[in-house]
Amino acid sequence: MSQWLKIYATRNPAEASIVQGLLRENEIPVQIMNKMDSSYLNFGDIEVYVPSHLKDVARELLNQALLN
Repeated sequence: MSQWLKIYATRNPAEASIVQGLLRENEIPVQIMNKMDSSYLNFGDIEVYVPSHLKDVARELLNQALLN
């Protein structure tokens, strides 16, 4: 089983969902880990993870999407 690496973190659930959708569209497995505090939403992040062997491809896709 491959190791998963964090490639993105945000406090915005919609932004995390968009990143997840972008990666899935490009057939990159993705896992979301919500580390936000349920009582105080200004603490913690929503983290996006991909398999370690796909991290470079995933980061390049995100960089291209953020530049457009």
